Amino acid sequence: MSNDYILETRNLTKHYGGVHALEGANFKLRKGEHIAIMGDNGAGKSTFVRQITGVEQRTRGDVIFDGKPVNFVGPLDAREAGIETVFQTLALADDLDVPDNLFLGRELTKWNFLGPFRLLDYKAMHQATMAGLEKTGVKIPNVRNPIRNMSGGQRQCVAIARTATFHSKLTIMDEPTAALGVQETAQVENIIRTLKEAGEPLILVSHNMRQVFDLVDRVVVFRRGRICADLDIKNDDVTGEDVVGYITGAKTQAGFEDAA
Repeated sequence: MSNDYILETRNLTKHYGGVHALEGANFKLRKGEHIAIMGDNGAGKSTFVRQITGVEQRTRGDVIFDGKPVNFVGPLDAREAGIETVFQTLALADDLDVPDNLFLGRELTKWNFLGPFRLLDYKAMHQATMAGLEKTGVKIPNVRNPIRNMSGGQRQCVAIARTATFHSKLTIMDEPTAALGVQETAQVENIIRTLKEAGEPLILVSHNMRQVFDLVDRVVVFRRGRICADLDIKNDDVTGEDVVGYITGAKTQAGFEDAA
């Protein structure tokens, strides 16, 4: 794989018994590039993300991340390799506060010379949390407040801030603004722009056409488990109507197998 690419999949396929949820997905993401994945419900978008992040094991195909073939056995493996993901379920611990959620599974410790008796460094985690929130522009009135007491928008922003706080090689967001209000959506979109300015690559799964055209460089369209279009929306004369045409099957792009 070229050093220009942070992620590549080759013939990535996932079958659930006789159901072919994902078939032969060939995908490339350049370093620093933001790509949107679009398609109807059941088109294969989330299945694709689950194979990349190790949530599920692929039926066949290859995933190459940062120049090396990978086979993550779970999302923690993907995170350790540098892939931070915001899933639709958020995966936050309701009874913990913001610092504890940001550092869940990678807690900072002190007095490490004591071996297994070292202590959690709450002060360092709090300071790093505040720095991460400032970096992303996320405003949480009280970071010591348990997650369960926060609004949906605040919870979503905490999940996204968690991905941006750590220097990941790739961020994946699966419908990050679903069910959010206008102000909360704007806050999430500002975080995405911040990642772009920092040169951090991103995959955005979204149904929001306005959002996609505002935030990303390319759109990859899935239909019936297959990639059916790869559109350079910054440089080519591509409209929202064109994207809808590929999603519905009214349009086809040369070089891609018809998913009908």
